[in-house]
Amino acid sequence: MPLPYCQTAPNNPIHAVYHATEYGFPATDERVLFERLCLEIMQAGLSWGTILKKRKALNKAFDHFRVSKIAVYGAWDVARLLSNETIIRNRLKIQAIIANAGTVLAMRQTHGGFSKWLNAHHPQSKPAWIKLFGQTFTFTGGEITGEFLMSLGYLPGAHCPTCAVYKKIAALKGRGC
Repeated sequence: MPLPYCQTAPNNPIHAVYHATEYGFPATDERVLFERLCLEIMQAGLSWGTILKKRKALNKAFDHFRVSKIAVYGAWDVARLLSNETIIRNRLKIQAIIANAGTVLAMRQTHGGFSKWLNAHHPQSKPAWIKLFGQTFTFTGGEITGEFLMSLGYLPGAHCPTCAVYKKIAALKGRGC
């Protein structure tokens, strides 16, 4: 059985900073939320370490995950991304990111943004979130949805209760994780 992330990440040069400063921390910025969703989509079938190593290249290739830019990507952009050797070149994942940018863009009108959409549905159980995401987004199965929501504190479990980061997040939220 693999060790919990909180035991392996702090001493890992790839995972340490993400574990200590992002994983499980709440966020409201649309770009941050959308990047996290896209990284989870890109991670499907791969290791999180691979995604963290490619994060800078993914940000550059996808216009720093600016929803308004990605939502209007066309065939040329898909071809450009598929030929970019520095990122994960999976057509289904790339097309999902583009489609999901359009969904998030629409959330600005329907809910005032992605963060407000998430908060309008919070709290709910993981199965309810998975169903909602499946009805709303593309390429967001149970694992992607669960990890995305856990990484932002909408679902519990990002950190072990004995982890110093767990305590830091609890203090930020004014409650337990």
